[in-house]
Amino acid sequence: MRYPVALALTLLTETPVYTAALARIGQVRPRRAAAAGVLVNLVTHPLLWWTLRHWTDGPAAAYWTGFALSEAAVCVAEALLLCPLTGLRPRDPLPWLASGTANATSLLAGLLLGG
Repeated sequence: MRYPVALALTLLTETPVYTAALARIGQVRPRRAAAAGVLVNLVTHPLLWWTLRHWTDGPAAAYWTGFALSEAAVCVAEALLLCPLTGLRPRDPLPWLASGTANATSLLAGLLLGG
C-alpha cells in the first residue's frame, strides 16, 4: 500500500472512532475530538511508516515483532498526545481505550484491504 493511501485509510477509520469515544464518553466537543484524532495520527503515522520500512528486509518474525512493538508505541504516543488536546488526563482510561480501539480499527482495515 502506498503511503498516501495508508494515511487516508488511517484517518478515515480512526477519526470517527476518536470522535465517538471522546465526544460521547469523554464529553469533548465533536470538532475538537475529530481534530485531536487527526492531529495525533499526523504525528504518529509518518513515524510508524518510516519505522516499519526498516523491518521489511529481514525475516518475517523480525517484521512482525517490529510491527507489534511499533503499534504498541503508537497507541501509547497517541493516548498521551490526546491528553493536552482534549483536556483529559493520562491517568484517565479514556485516552488509552480510544487509542487502542482506533488503532485496532485501522489495523484491521489495512489487513482486510491487503496492505
